[in-house]
Amino acid sequence: MELNPCSRVAALAAELQRLDPALALLGPEAPAELERLSRDYFDYSPVLVPQLQGCRAQLVAFAVTVEQVRLVAGACARHGVPLTVRGAGTGNYGQCVPLQGGLVLDLTGLQRLRQLDEATGVIEVEAGALMGAIEQQLAPRGRALRLVPSTVRSATIGGFIAGGSGGIGSLRWGFLRDAGNLLGLEVVTLEPEPRLLQLDAAASAPLNHAYGTNGILTALRLPTTEAVAWQQLVVGFAQWDRALAAAQALPATALQLNAITLLEAPLAQPLPWPAGCPAPDGEEHRLLLLAAPDALAVLPDWLAARGGALRWQAPQGQSRGLPLRELSWNHTTLHWRTQHKGWTYLQMLLPQPEGPCLERLRGQWGDDLLWHLEAVKQQGAARLAALPLVRWRGEEALQRLMADCRDAGAVLFNPHVLTVEDGGLGVIDADQVAAKAAYDPAGLLNPGKLRGWLSSPG
Repeated sequence: MELNPCSRVAALAAELQRLDPALALLGPEAPAELERLSRDYFDYSPVLVPQLQGCRAQLVAFAVTVEQVRLVAGACARHGVPLTVRGAGTGNYGQCVPLQGGLVLDLTGLQRLRQLDEATGVIEVEAGALMGAIEQQLAPRGRALRLVPSTVRSATIGGFIAGGSGGIGSLRWGFLRDAGNLLGLEVVTLEPEPRLLQLDAAASAPLNHAYGTNGILTALRLPTTEAVAWQQLVVGFAQWDRALAAAQALPATALQLNAITLLEAPLAQPLPWPAGCPAPDGEEHRLLLLAAPDALAVLPDWLAARGGALRWQAPQGQSRGLPLRELSWNHTTLHWRTQHKGWTYLQMLLPQPEGPCLERLRGQWGDDLLWHLEAVKQQGAARLAALPLVRWRGEEALQRLMADCRDAGAVLFNPHVLTVEDGGLGVIDADQVAAKAAYDPAGLLNPGKLRGWLSSPG
């Protein structure tokens, strides 16, 4: 007789306790913790909230070794229990929310920096390591991570690769899926007898930004870059057009920069600026820069010639209050929504030149749309991405806005959808589906998140 889902989970828990009494488990006796460990920041999206509100794990396992990961994976496969991988839960699209319940596997106990090749700077690091902790270990050796999210202090490296796409450093290094940013993965398969695989860069690509739906990442091989004592600069502009022109022109200079963030005046005004940095008045747009020390001989005069006034400057890591990078990327969204609950956001790559698109959408949507831009490198070329704040006026209005953005030439990366594909370019990636067939043949890794698997003939 086939067991019902609750009975399967109970049998799974009993087997895990028998096989490894040291494996920490959390079950129905702690409903509040089950709820917390089944969530991320999907409440940024009023569309996702009702879809994900009731999704909760029945069991959480906390692995601290790769062998424990294999043990959990094998038991889930044998019992037919869905498994959802979780890092620190800093994602925004429900990546770690278990759509069909089952077991959540928390990997934050896998924290070791296993290796740093002094000659090449390549590191091998376990998936649950906090990115801020990795940076602290690399700094004495003169190295740094290439790409980090604004949540670098709290995000895990495995979660960033599985759920992120870019961030601070994308101005220099592009996006996570660009060739060269991921050199290899260690992966546990979800099978009755799990395999531990060492994948090279090409074989790792289908698992990059796949939300952990097609393999359990236990370790990563990544390139690092030279450590730079980045200087934080806040620049004020009275005119939006001049601020935009500066953001467009800076990547073409020989100045070494790691981030360029542009915030429209109404969005900039209420943000929690670092200690010693004056808050802008309601009319001042703000350009935020991370610049190499040698750029400071040129930057202030270069900015002043374009209408910018230097409001604040401090070395990264030595200022009080929030670091400047926590006013960029989706931290901007977080801070705004803390004070303005009735807002959400979008993500898009703007067409070039960007000005006409921005002005067209401003004319159509007025103060329901506040501009936040990030400079990135896309296919080797300097581009501007946008993460605008959007006043929530219902799902129908949001769909109209997204249609208007596409009509204006923007490429949307929709943060209001459940599946891997629909949050990207909207097309099924056959390599992602093939990897799931190879490493998760029963389709138990967070079922429902990979649309290509749901629609595949198998």
